[in-house]
Amino acid sequence: MNTAYIHSVSLDADKCTGCTTCMKHCPTEAIRIRGGCAEIDAERCIDCGECIRNCTHNAKKSICNLFDEINSFKYKIALPAPSLFAQFDNLDNIGYVLQGLLDIGFDDVFEVAKGAELVSAYTRLYLQAEGIKKPVISTACPVVTRLIVLRFPFLKDNLIPLLPPMEVAAALARKKAMNEHPELKREDIGVCFISPCPAKMSYARTGFGSYKSEVDLVISMSEIYFQLLNVMKREKVCDMPSQAGRIGLSWAICGGEASALINDKIIAADGINNVISVLDQIEDGNIPPVDFVELNACPGGCVGGVLTIENPFVAKNRLHTLRRYMPVSLNSMPEGENYIPNSCFFTDFPNYKPLNRLSDNIGESMRLMAQIQALRKELPGIDCGSCGAPNCRAFAEDIVLGHADRNDCIIAYKEFIKKYIREYSGGESVESQ
Repeated sequence: MNTAYIHSVSLDADKCTGCTTCMKHCPTEAIRIRGGCAEIDAERCIDCGECIRNCTHNAKKSICNLFDEINSFKYKIALPAPSLFAQFDNLDNIGYVLQGLLDIGFDDVFEVAKGAELVSAYTRLYLQAEGIKKPVISTACPVVTRLIVLRFPFLKDNLIPLLPPMEVAAALARKKAMNEHPELKREDIGVCFISPCPAKMSYARTGFGSYKSEVDLVISMSEIYFQLLNVMKREKVCDMPSQAGRIGLSWAICGGEASALINDKIIAADGINNVISVLDQIEDGNIPPVDFVELNACPGGCVGGVLTIENPFVAKNRLHTLRRYMPVSLNSMPEGENYIPNSCFFTDFPNYKPLNRLSDNIGESMRLMAQIQALRKELPGIDCGSCGAPNCRAFAEDIVLGHADRNDCIIAYKEFIKKYIREYSGGESVESQ
């Protein structure tokens, strides 16, 4: 199934200076500098937010829904990600945040941590099944999932076909609202995810394969944070206590998902460059036998998302303190049930063009690759980025595909000018003139 991917990372050209910082940090080489301004290749972008994180001119931004958009629904449900609770200093009771969400206009709050604990239980059961391809790779981070489909297509069968906690929580929240308020129609209910990263917005708007997201709105965690500061009062606690425990809350940090599996054969990595390194090793078969791999594109996990407020290391420490007196888990499969509901699976993958595919024709791809390799040897190889591409190999590919001119290489053009002057002056060196 072909699905147009809707991105949530955009460029403000008026603020861009063409400094190449974002281009050098992009993990999929999706950014080029053309005409003194950055350009984002939509087919390569994975909405990881690295350009937002590293842009010193605030020229990259995330496209999220505005808070006021919740008013377009009759019944409004907040889905706070576990990382939201780590943004507040000296928070000893999640109930303060839950009450704050109700006070700013939501009719109900359904913690994503609750969905996370259910997904943990389903994952433990899935790992016991026969015939699954290991290592099983988590699909909780939409950046990693899109990265695998684009750059590591041979690892698609390793992805666990379970919906992420956000989707499980959204479906349960909507079902709960319709049971409690039978007068409401589905379109009357607005399920709003409070996100630490832009990729969740892309996931909610695009879906995954043929799956359509249950989330109606995605609001930046940084926007909600300031809304909550205006209403949160430590003496006012929500009548409804937190419905999740340590396991659900731990999903906000790297290793939290994997630690809930009660399995020693696990790997957890965070930071997009570390993620790519681990995937390279899995693809090459250079990794010890493991059952499960948890990968988080943001440093530290979701607490390191570009839409958060707090330093991820401070946020991680706050979560450790907050969960100290919480129960291990408050959500699991009903007693007597030993299966994963069909509603928690996704059935297919999006049909994206792999990043390393130059053409749909193998013969044409090989011809283009040969040209790229030959041209690459003629370039200086210093990867300075002055040409507008992140490195000389990418520049060679751009030239072969007709997206750039060889004269864009300042070093090569300088040598061409020197050669021309020498020939014009009858062999006299440029320096002697």
